Amino acid sequence: MARLRANKSVITAPDVFEAVFEAHYEEIRRYIGRRLDLDVAEDLAAETFLIAFRQRARFDGAVGGVRPWLYGIATNLIGRHRRAEVRKYRALARTGPPPDDEGHDQRVVDRISASVTVDRLAGALARLSKGERDVVLLVAYGGLGYDEVAAALRIAPGTVASRLSRARTKLREVLG
Repeated sequence: MARLRANKSVITAPDVFEAVFEAHYEEIRRYIGRRLDLDVAEDLAAETFLIAFRQRARFDGAVGGVRPWLYGIATNLIGRHRRAEVRKYRALARTGPPPDDEGHDQRVVDRISASVTVDRLAGALARLSKGERDVVLLVAYGGLGYDEVAAALRIAPGTVASRLSRARTKLREVLG
């Protein structure tokens, strides 16, 4: 993938794009799956790569690598689902996690512990601004560094740092 970062023209070749897909599809799908329902993750991951393939001539390795570029596309697609995401977090904060179909004994204890944590976390995430939530979830779910988040969201690294700092402060206030 280092070759793709250094050479803009190499990604425009359709056969080379297959390597990009194979190298990053699962990671992008997991990121989307953590942000949205798993049912949506497959579709949005596929759409991420469709958009990337169609826009591959616009890829600029000088701005950032392939990975942040793909995360940026995925995050934009997630943004289209933002209202549903916020509604989901608010509903989860009110009702707790959905019931599971597994055994009862240990699950009761696990659910009580998890529901308190999930309720508080979901409520805290719903209170963050769109920009703060995107930065937090790209770092937490995507495992991206500041420069990669900056490239993915097309913002300055300093903006990433300030949004993450504000988000951490808000999360600490809610979560303790």
